[in-house]
Amino acid sequence: MPTGASARLETALTGAWARRGPLAWALTPLAGLYGALAGLRRALYRAGWLPRTRLPVPVVVVGNVVAGGAGKTPATLAIIEYLRASGWQPGIVSRGHGRAGTDCREVTPDADPRLVGDEPLLLRHRAGVPVFVAPHRAEAGAALLAAYPACDLLVCDDGLQHLALARDVEVVVFDARGTGNGWLLPAGPLREPWPRARPRPGQAHPAELVLHTEAGGPSLPVPPGTPAFHARRTLAPEA
Repeated sequence: MPTGASARLETALTGAWARRGPLAWALTPLAGLYGALAGLRRALYRAGWLPRTRLPVPVVVVGNVVAGGAGKTPATLAIIEYLRASGWQPGIVSRGHGRAGTDCREVTPDADPRLVGDEPLLLRHRAGVPVFVAPHRAEAGAALLAAYPACDLLVCDDGLQHLALARDVEVVVFDARGTGNGWLLPAGPLREPWPRARPRPGQAHPAELVLHTEAGGPSLPVPPGTPAFHARRTLAPEA
């Protein structure tokens, strides 16, 4: 699709996702299909029909339930800074969205961004901790732990829907858009229903907290008992 047409489509969808207008309503059948397939996938993971990999250290997943960026990378950097100040030795795993290749590799300070991805390279420079990328985050995590055995905690950047990796904590990040019109893709911006259904009694589930990166933005529906925080983003002094 030509770049101009792609830009127009993106603009139209972004506008449609902010309200429940004609275009959003027209896309609700597709949203229903998407929701059914996504729900089936989650159910298969919960039932154990699809395997999850449990790594030998705690895993914190940072991600969002809306399409597009919501401030995940700054949130990841802030979490790493807090963990290091608290005595942890964390590492970061990421898919490396947009990079060439599907191999598992370490992100070194002089790595080619085309091979590791822009955001993982930024994380490596700014966080100063080991970073590995791979489509399968568990593979990246295992490789990182093998190379850096002193690492005692992993932060998974943008891995909320990557259910194959077992996690201990999920940090769900929102920006000024909130949940938009509250509908699933493609009728709305949501990758999964929000607020999430509460787990059944006795069902294992990761701890969850919500981070809203735009103070003064729309109020968010937050599941009962879920800690929610606001953060303020500012430009770094050298920017």
